Amino acid sequence: MDLCNREIVADTISDCQDTDLVLDTVNQLSWPEGTLLHSDQGSVYTSKAYYQVCNEKGIIRSMSRKGTPADNACIERFHSVLKTETFYLHNWRHLTKDSVTDIVKNDITFYNETRIQQRLNDLSPVDYRKLVA
Repeated sequence: MDLCNREIVADTISDCQDTDLVLDTVNQLSWPEGTLLHSDQGSVYTSKAYYQVCNEKGIIRSMSRKGTPADNACIERFHSVLKTETFYLHNWRHLTKDSVTDIVKNDITFYNETRIQQRLNDLSPVDYRKLVA
């Protein structure tokens, strides 16, 4: 998530949260030198492979304090809204991985391009990015 406009800029879905998942996500983008990338202190973000990829790309790593999800509140809120409004609301059960992937991709597209946010002057993240560019 880009904290300037709260746009989801990269995502990957996997059966498990492992280092490959994180590296696939990080490798989706061209990162300007000195980009700050914030995460929690999960094992995937403290792995040697993650550290090496960040160094190679010139990414500055930032981590939340241990046991402090509020340090990463923006993405935590996004995930909460995604689960609540998309999955819990519809009470979906027994979805295939492909179904989940399609649902999440569509929800991210809606969130980025259509869903307005008061903090962005009632614009969507994409519209706000275009406005300030």
